[in-house]
Amino acid sequence: MKVTKAQAQANRVHIVETASTLFRERGYDGVGVAELMATAGFTHGGFYKHFRSKADLMAEAAICGFSQTAARSKGVNIVEFIKSYVSRRHRDARSDGCTLAALGGDAARQTEAIKMTFAEGIESLLAGIERDGSMLSDGDRQQARAKAIDILAHAVGAVVLSRACPDDSPLTDEILTVCRAEILASLTPSASTS
Repeated sequence: MKVTKAQAQANRVHIVETASTLFRERGYDGVGVAELMATAGFTHGGFYKHFRSKADLMAEAAICGFSQTAARSKGVNIVEFIKSYVSRRHRDARSDGCTLAALGGDAARQTEAIKMTFAEGIESLLAGIERDGSMLSDGDRQQARAKAIDILAHAVGAVVLSRACPDDSPLTDEILTVCRAEILASLTPSASTS
């Protein structure tokens, strides 16, 4: 049975979304093409009708994940974003959490194309943080960018460090609590640290 162009495109989107979830959960090396396609509901052989290589899919899946993070944070002020991002819920929900926190370490060992995808995703996250000018310096663009980089690096680092600890370790929650409080304190003197 012949698949329409619209159905082929819908299938491709489904494969990318499935890959984005699986890669965030288990890393790039933790998911094979056959398993990925089976999870998406397709045969292994169909993979190459949609993608030239696993690396191509990895890049598209990263774009998908960064887009999901951007969509979830759109219209959310920086304080609420940090409270949600540097949280136990986000830490425990790796498969639907931030691509950067889940795969940043993996991306560092990938091709330049994937690193470029991550650089673009990081720029997008920074732009979102910078748009909430409530905590940024009096119109100084360079200081605003430096503050946005500091916030993003601190937030991502907190989640990564927390995930590196056992789930039931007190250190897991301590890292999140301390980092969330420090980031919020750096935003405004009166920011709530809960």
